[in-house]
Amino acid sequence: MSKITITGIDLAKNICHLHAVDSTGRQVKAIKLSRLRLSEYLHRSEPVTVAMEACASAHHWGRLCQLLGHEVRLISPQFVKPFVKSNKNDRNDARAICEAAQRPDMHFVPVKTVEQQAVLSLHRVREMLIGQRTATINQLRGLLTEFGLTAPAGRRALHNTIPAMLEDLMKISPTFLVSCIRQQWEHIGELDQRIDNVT
Repeated sequence: MSKITITGIDLAKNICHLHAVDSTGRQVKAIKLSRLRLSEYLHRSEPVTVAMEACASAHHWGRLCQLLGHEVRLISPQFVKPFVKSNKNDRNDARAICEAAQRPDMHFVPVKTVEQQAVLSLHRVREMLIGQRTATINQLRGLLTEFGLTAPAGRRALHNTIPAMLEDLMKISPTFLVSCIRQQWEHIGELDQRIDNVT
């Protein structure tokens, strides 16, 4: 059997596909492995170039491969797509990753450290919380508008006028709606706190 030089791995939640080639680009191995079996395979393998798409778990696998002495090449998915032959499936994706990794002009994504990934994760959580807050504020404005109460633009302005608007709402709507609006407003305050804690 020819010696493997590049291994392309299509990562997945449960079953990963692996495509390995020799120095001439000829296929040496094409298998599918569970995540546990993939880890065992990488531990047993001689150091080679391991290529993967830069997706959700790629940096985790990249760090593991580096620890085991493999060279890691992470490729942005849009640069792999042109190399997919025939129908798109996990096996063909692994082959395309392997193919893309051999291109001399290919741009690779550096493997992130745990610390770098932790910081990026915090940014993602913060963005999600801000999105939730914006959606809740917009919904609150919409609900108040349905009863002729126009909320001012800006979060701070809304904060200053909401108590008076709730009093006006109590005069014209059932108490259960006022209670619901108040809960939404309290939820915005909780989101404010969580956003501050993430920064």
